[in-house]
Amino acid sequence: MAKHYKLDRVRAMADNDEDFIMALAAAFIEEVPEDAERLRKAVPEKDFYETYQAAHKMKPTIELFDLGVYDELIEVQDWGKFEQEDKNVDAQLAKVLEAVENATNEIKADFGL
Repeated sequence: MAKHYKLDRVRAMADNDEDFIMALAAAFIEEVPEDAERLRKAVPEKDFYETYQAAHKMKPTIELFDLGVYDELIEVQDWGKFEQEDKNVDAQLAKVLEAVENATNEIKADFGL
């Protein structure tokens, strides 16, 4: 049962097509943890470009599965985009990474992936 993500937008987009919902869940598992790992490395290294690219790529999926950390992801993305060296986004990053990990584990279990 979805606790760390919501399928409302996924179901609406898929028009309740269970095969399509499964494909979206599989795409989440394949893409989002990899991009989260890119963020985990890029932020401490102050790799602004990589941070921006990874966060920007994650946005639609994070929003679609409603992980509840969209605003924090935008802050991390903007930190990279605008090279905000004087800003600390560690707390936002930690919240995003935790949400991704929790949702990934739950989606794997819920969809048998």
